[in-house]
Amino acid sequence: MGIAERRRREKEQRKAEIIDAAERLFFARSYEDVSMDDIAHEVELNKATIYLYFKNKEALFATIVLRGVRILTERYTECMEREVPGIVKVVLMGQAYYRFSQEYPDYLRLIHFYGSERFSRENPYAAEIGKGYGTCRRILADAIREGIDDGTIRPDLDPFLTSMYLMISFMGILSLENRWKLVIEAEGFSYEQFASEFFRFITPAIAPDGRTHSTDLRDFESSGFLLTGPPALKKEKRRQP
Repeated sequence: MGIAERRRREKEQRKAEIIDAAERLFFARSYEDVSMDDIAHEVELNKATIYLYFKNKEALFATIVLRGVRILTERYTECMEREVPGIVKVVLMGQAYYRFSQEYPDYLRLIHFYGSERFSRENPYAAEIGKGYGTCRRILADAIREGIDDGTIRPDLDPFLTSMYLMISFMGILSLENRWKLVIEAEGFSYEQFASEFFRFITPAIAPDGRTHSTDLRDFESSGFLLTGPPALKKEKRRQP
């Protein structure tokens, strides 16, 4: 190994160590509670050295967000590569987002925070983050097109608009803030039941008219879709006159 190659690898390793240290801090604290001094102390480097790799804290934060987006993109790609009907791929992608929210809650929290208006779009990672989410949406749209072609999804739906509806739903409904989860639990349902009911609600909406009332998520279990069963119906309490 030549000197130039050795230096390149050392530089890449140091950059990864900085990102890992920043990730630990951002996972444990809020964005405002982490400073570049904190990151320098965590990675045991001079702060000036960190600035050789990252322009500011926002750029470093965006790098960690990009890690999470790439994981989600990989999950969507895996769903798309399955040999199953289009509608099943769509449901599996919804489940993939749900599982991502459960397995990587810190990445999801950072992704949502990064989506706020407080961040500029001038850092060098903004375009990659946007491209990553755009890739997920395009993969979902491709699955919808496949479903239309194979007859498992309504032909009158526009793949782009439907993918936007679903992505926004996945982001909002399957990634609830804790306060809304508490509301659901107060009514006697688990978050897993809530997520399952969302799929039970949305799947008939995109299925062809002839199958609207026959679509059953249990048919997808052999393809890897496994959430909870339908919640027991709650009996309404009779109001006293």
